[in-house]
This record gives sequence, structure tokens and C-alpha cells, in this order.
Amino acid sequence: MATVTLRAIVCSFSIIFLLKPNGFSCQQFSITFQQPTDCGVESYFDISSLSCVKCGPNQVNSKSGLACECQTGFRVLVSNGASITCQQCPDANQGVTQDGYGCIHCPGSVGDNGKCQCPKGSVLVEREWNGNPLNEAQCEACNATEPAFSAPDMTGNRCVRCEDSFINSSQSCVCGTSNIQAGGMCFPPNSLPASVSSNVIFGQLALSVTSLWFSSFMYSSAAACLLFSNRTACQSLGNMCVMNMHSSSTINNDACGLYNTVYRAAQGSSQDISYWRTNLPWLYYGDQLGLASRILQNEPLPVGFSFKGTQKNTNIELRAAVYSVRGEFLRWESVGGGNLQLCPDTPTRQQSAFMFGTAYKQSCVLSVSELLNGYPEPVFYDVFLVIQKPQEDKRLLAVPLLNINQQFNGQFTNQGSSMNNWYLTRRLMLVDTLSGREKSLSSSPKVIRVASNIKIGFQLVTNTQKGQVYPPLMTVTYSDILVTDPTTQTVTVSFSLEYTMDQEEARVKTDIALGVLGGVAVVHSLLKTASWKRRIASPLIDLQTIMKFLVFYAGDLANVFFIITVGTGLYWLIFFKAQLFVSVLLPLPAQEERFVVYVGCAFALKTVQFLHKLFVQLSVDIFFIDWERPRSKASKHVEGSGEAKSQASPVSIWRTYFVANEWNEIQTIRKINPTFQVIAVLFFLEVVGFSNLALRDPSSDLHLSPEAYTPPYSLILRYGVASAMWLCIGLIQITFFKVIHERFVEDKIRQFVDLCSISNISVLLLSHRCFGYYIHGRSVHGHADTNMDEMNTNLKREAENLCGQRGLLPNSDTQTFQISITNRLRAQYDRIIEPINWRSGPSRLVDASANPCEQSTNAYHTMNRFLGSVIDHAHREMDYIVKDKLLFERIIGMEFIEPLDKSIFYNDDSHSFADVLFYGNEAVLLIFDTLFFCVVDLGSQNFILAAVLTYLQQLVFRLIRNGMGRRNLASKTLVDKRFLI
Repeated sequence: MATVTLRAIVCSFSIIFLLKPNGFSCQQFSITFQQPTDCGVESYFDISSLSCVKCGPNQVNSKSGLACECQTGFRVLVSNGASITCQQCPDANQGVTQDGYGCIHCPGSVGDNGKCQCPKGSVLVEREWNGNPLNEAQCEACNATEPAFSAPDMTGNRCVRCEDSFINSSQSCVCGTSNIQAGGMCFPPNSLPASVSSNVIFGQLALSVTSLWFSSFMYSSAAACLLFSNRTACQSLGNMCVMNMHSSSTINNDACGLYNTVYRAAQGSSQDISYWRTNLPWLYYGDQLGLASRILQNEPLPVGFSFKGTQKNTNIELRAAVYSVRGEFLRWESVGGGNLQLCPDTPTRQQSAFMFGTAYKQSCVLSVSELLNGYPEPVFYDVFLVIQKPQEDKRLLAVPLLNINQQFNGQFTNQGSSMNNWYLTRRLMLVDTLSGREKSLSSSPKVIRVASNIKIGFQLVTNTQKGQVYPPLMTVTYSDILVTDPTTQTVTVSFSLEYTMDQEEARVKTDIALGVLGGVAVVHSLLKTASWKRRIASPLIDLQTIMKFLVFYAGDLANVFFIITVGTGLYWLIFFKAQLFVSVLLPLPAQEERFVVYVGCAFALKTVQFLHKLFVQLSVDIFFIDWERPRSKASKHVEGSGEAKSQASPVSIWRTYFVANEWNEIQTIRKINPTFQVIAVLFFLEVVGFSNLALRDPSSDLHLSPEAYTPPYSLILRYGVASAMWLCIGLIQITFFKVIHERFVEDKIRQFVDLCSISNISVLLLSHRCFGYYIHGRSVHGHADTNMDEMNTNLKREAENLCGQRGLLPNSDTQTFQISITNRLRAQYDRIIEPINWRSGPSRLVDASANPCEQSTNAYHTMNRFLGSVIDHAHREMDYIVKDKLLFERIIGMEFIEPLDKSIFYNDDSHSFADVLFYGNEAVLLIFDTLFFCVVDLGSQNFILAAVLTYLQQLVFRLIRNGMGRRNLASKTLVDKRFLI
């Protein structure tokens, strides 16, 4: 027991110690942040302790900042590798030897660095030939004449043969007084302009910078290229022209002016290409504007591209000849893997740029300080397209360059869209941090230039069936950045590939289809307007008629735009994704704007049609005709008289309420399940992966690897996939609903008709003033207000055909009709309902003494008797006939016969009274939902958001239709809305 207690006490103290805040402090594991620039002159940065350490006596910080060295005039006495000891030279006329370990008498003066100096043309000698140190240093003059022709090397430690240009010009290592010495070479006079313009123009900043690199090497490079055909010098001169954006003008002493001077003097051509002169880099396609079309669209490539099959060819192989800024050839490089792509990324994603048909775009934001550190000198690229024919050697096709920053005689000719004004060039660089240096080549540049946008474009040959394309064009845009604070300054860069084809034919065909279908829509809208005028019995063409025509035309034109846009989306989806040899390419994002406008027009016009349909449904006139009659008379005691008065037994109103409730419930039923529709579409697009078919690449894969590059979406393909998916699932639902659900589960429309017959109630619907629908629900048994036994007996007799048929006419089953009534009948209908309508009108028309409930009851009974008598042919002046509609009348939706003396009841086995419900307008609702879903997606590029908003939209309009439809039902049928649940 004591042992257990002791263990508990020890554990408790251990826990307290571990949890004590000051037990271990994170501060003891931290250090002060220091870097070499913080150490000052008398300290160095210790790479082991990552801190500044003070140097020893007579020592200063070295140039690297990572070690100490002796002060000027002091030599190294002892060195053990980790530290040194310094000692001052005893004599003031002594200097420190070149290796820093000794002191020696100087033949001349001592330099600022504490070491001996020799006059120009001599080298310093401190040791004998066997390595023994001299007592006094010697200055040995190099023999500049024949046969030695020597001069001190760059370090001044040995004599070497001088440059040939000196020997050739003066037979010595001295450049003659009449000659020009530049860049370590000697040139004869009058070969080039005596003075050169070393200014670099940064057009975006409207700034001219005197470049130290240009002033140091431009003249010598041009002269060496012109006079001595020095290939490296020619390349260096060309590089300086590239750094000056290939800009040319009447000035002949700038970089490009000197290049053109040499170009005109050069003889012969390289590789049999007239634009490529011997020994010179190829920089220009000709010497004038307007040659771009001949170069880019004169002849297609000899190889074709294919997306699928055994001859699949989607690889774009580019190679680049790489040169240093000094004109040295560095290597051949395969373009890809980041050499032309400044943005960092995985090799797999970067290589996806060179798969034909894949719209590639990579962009990022880079720090100016990173560019300064990563690109101390520019590197230059001559890009070629590798052409590999079967059983033939590889050929390299030069890829022309369109430099947007290039100026020709002071004009930015390449910034326009007209190819006739372009001036194509060759050779590009990515980052230029060199030409903007003014004072020292090691100092920070005043301005840097970055290739902020590189785009490689391919154009498909018109009407090709073999995947032929024209030579590619590389477009580059440079950004000029004035360096102020490199650590905070950034630049946005991008690299992209795009593929184009002539879209004029597709545009013309779309315009033709729009014109033809638009004309058909006009005719159809006129027919609808004429039908509407006949149904409201108004022969006059007034403002209302014009507005109605416009509403009808909006709906028909919306269908036209919808057909065209869906057809266009499916066309590009099928023909682009399924093609073997490339024959079509997707429109560019800028070319899709017209398509997006069409989609927007379709949605806006369809919205107008949908709201009009909704308004019409919410203003339908409806009345339930109760055929039930009292079976017996009941005795009612009259107060005061002591007598019993016989009255007819009242008819129950509950059957009417029941039918009204059923009608209220079917107002928003549809042939599809909206919730299932949204979930199914979202499932196939996002889970199954059909959305990947909308990517701008030739792949038809539904799933992408996480490591693979994901190209941007095509709006046309995205619309095509989304609309096709929504319509397909909707049509499948409609087919299932009509073929299976309505036959084997339930058909609510026909069930409502059956309910009317069982309830002994007919329904009159007037969607127009003189047109509507009639559901004949008069019971064949005479009574429906009965008990269960009698009801079951009646249904059994009807099932065994022991009673009459339900139809309006004898020996007929037709219970639903389209009706076209006379003006006289409509006027009487309005006269009966008018007192009720006054209640919602101005107060001066309302009879204050009248009881609203009594008014409603009286109006209901009056209307019930009136309509019942009309159906029973009790009014000769308001009689009707029953007939079938002509086929053409059903097709165009218009009645040819105008009801002047008698109303006309058209047999309607298709239950078209559903046109005043959501059920009968499924096409309008389906297209509206499709367009709503697609418009939201095109705006947000998010199928999930589009699905959520579409569901909410459906829910909102369903609530509006239910709520306002319930109010209209209560108002028009005179049924108290409290009974509509």
C-alpha cells in the first residue's frame, strides 16, 4: 500500500513538472536572424553558427562576407584554414604579393590594394622560373611586335598573343591612331558610324535607358561581324537587337540599325533561306510589312494531326537553338519542361501544353527579386517545329514570332489584328535584366523586361479532312518594369497554346438557321395571336393585341434560340470530341461571346413566356357545377305559426370542397420529378464525370488523373453537355411517367376526371373570354351524395356495364371538351359573377348593406343552376353543339368556326384542360429550367451552384403557383379558401 502511494506521489510531481509553463521555454531554441549584409566591415558571417563573428586584429570582411582577410598593407602570417594572423609589411615601399603571404619591394608604385603595379603593356613578375621569390618585383614589357605580337592577359600576369585585328591593322598589338579600338579589338575607320546609340527604349514606360552593355559591346560586335565575319559577334549583335524589341527605324546606329547594315552587306544565305544571311542570326522575315499572310497561310504543314486511331498524332515537338547574351551557342533544347514557361509546375502538366488540340494556359505571379536572382543574363531562343514524316529524316520548320512590343518607324504595327500590318521576326528572350543596367554590369538594373505573355497558335486549314494546319505563330508580349523595390514588386506572366479555324462558315450557317426559324416563329406567333383574338371574341387590332403578339413571339423566338444553341453545342461536342483526323477546332473564348448572347436571349425570352403562362394560369375562370339534387323533402317547423313547412333537403357542399381541393393539389404536378431531375443531372455531371467532356481538349475520358493538367472549359461544350444532360434525363422521366407510371401506378389527371364523375360535379374552365374547357362529371347514377353501400353498388353496376356511360352525349365516354362559347353565354356568366367581383373593386361600387356570405351563396346557386341548364340545353338562345376538331385545327391550335349563335363543344380525349396546369406546360417548364441551369453555370462555371439555384427557383415558382392559384380558385369558384387545404 505504501509503494502504491509513493508511486502516485512521484507521478503527480512528474506531471506537475511537465505541465509547468517555465519548465522548458521555446525561447532557448531560438536564434537572432542575421545575414552577411548585417555583419559590417569588421565582422564576417559564420555559416556554422549562422551569426556575425568579429574578425581578428588587422582584418576586414572579405568580398563574399563569409571570411576575414588582411587589411591593405598586411600579409598573412599564419593560416590554419579556420583563422588567419596578419602582419604589416615592414617597409612602406613594399607591397603584398599576389598570393597575400609575402611582402616584396615594388619596381614602381604600390596600388590602392596594397600590391605592386606595372605600367600598361607590362606584366608583374614576383618569382623566379623555379618558384623562388625575388627580392624585388619586376615589370616585364610584352613584345608587341613581330614575331611575338604579345600583350598582357586579362589578369595582367602573363603575356599572350594579341587579338588578330590588332596585328592585321598595324602589324603590332597597338591599334593605330586612325583605327578604332572597341571591345578588345581594332577596327579600320569608316566601316560603321563613328558613334552608336546605346539607348534601349522601354516603350511601355516611355523611358530611354543608356545601357552599359550596349555601349561596351555593340560597336565591337557590329564591326567584328561586318569586317571579320565573326559569328559569335554577329549573334551578340542580333541579341542586342532582340533586347531592343526588334524595333527598326530610319536610325542606322542603334542595335537593329547596325544589324540591318551588316545584313545588307552580307553575301549568300544559310540553308537556302533568303531571309537568313550567312554568318548572321535570322531575325526578320523580309524588310517590309505585309509578308505575314504569305508566311503563315501560304502552305500547310506536310503532316497532319489525328486525335484517335492507329495514326494518332497529337504530339507537338518543338526544338530551340539556345544562345548566350555574348552570342555563344549553348545547346539544342526540346521545348517543354519549363524552358519557355516561367511559371513553376510539374513536368507532366507543363508537357500537356504540347498535345495538339489541348487549350493550354498557365499563368502566375512572379517576384521581381526572384527574376533578378534567377536571370542575371538573358538567354535567347530560336524555336523550330520538328516535322517527322514516315521513313524520312527530321526537318525543322522555323516558327515565326510576332513581337507585340516591336516598333516599325515609331509605330506598334503588331498590336493590330490586321495581318497585313504585321512584321514577323525570329528569336526571343524570356527575362532581360542586363540591358537596363546603366553604371555597372554588376549593379541592379534600372528597368527589366519580362516576356509576360507567350502564346503559340495553330490555325486549321479550311475544309481539311486530314488534320492539316498552317505553320504555327508564336506571339510574345513583354512587360517593362521600373525597378524600385524588388522584394515587393511582382509581374504576372502566362504561357498558352491556342488552336483556331475559320469560323465564318459556321457563323453564316447559324445566321441562316436563325433567319429561317425566326421567320417560322413570326408566322406561328401570328397564328397564335389570331387564335387568341378569336377566343376572346375581339375583332379589333389594338395595343393589347400587339403586346400579345410580342409575348407569343418571345416564346417562339426563345424556342428558336434554344434549338440553335443546343444544336450548336451538340455539334461541337460530337464533331470535336469524336473526330479521327482533325477537321474542326473549337471556337476561341472571344468567338464564344456571340453564342453566349444567343443563350442569354433564349433565357430572357423564355422567362417572358413562362411568366405569361403563369399569369394566364393564375387568372383562369373556373366553376364547379354540382348536379346533385335533393332526394326528399324535410319538414321544418315555422315559429309563430305552429305549422310544419315542407322544404327540399339541402345538398351537401363537401363533394364540391373535395373536388376543389383535388384541383388545388394538381395545379403544380409535373411529368417529371424536379428534385430527382436536379440530383440526377448533378450526379452524372460531377460524379460520373460528364463535365470533363466540356474541357478544351480532344480527350473523351470522363475521369482525369489528379496529376494531369486540367484545361479550361469551353462554354459551348459546357452548355452542350449540360443542356443535353438536362433534356435527356427530363425526356427519360417524361417517357417513364407516360408509359409506366400513368398506366400502372397513378394518372392524376384522369383520376381527377373520374373523381368528378363519382362526385357528380362538372368543371367549367375558361382560359380565355370565350374559350375554355369542360369536364363532364355528371353521375350516371343520378346521385353521389350517398352512403358507402350504395356507392359500392353503383361502382359495381358501372363496372358491369349495367348503367349508362359517363359521356356528355348518349352512348359516349367522352367527358372532356374544348369549348368555344358565344358572347351571349359569356355575358350572362359575367352578369352572375359581377356582384362578387365588385367586392374587390372600388368601395363606391360595393353595397355596404349586402352580406358578403349571402352574396356568395346566392351567386353560387345562381351560377350552378344557370350552367347546369345550359349543359341540359334549357336555353335555346345559348345552346351548343358537340363535334370533333379538324386535324389542321388541332395542329395549329386554332378554331376555324366562330361561335355566333351556338357554342361549340369539341371532343377532347387528350385532356387538354391540363394546359391551365403545370402538367400541360411541361415543355415550357423543362426548357426554362434547362436555360436557367445553363445560364447560372455559364456565369459561375459551377454545376453545383447552378443545380442549387435551379432547385430553389423551382421551389419558389411552385409556391407562387400554389399560393396564388389557391386564391384564384377560391375567388372564381366561390369556395371559401379556408376549405382549400
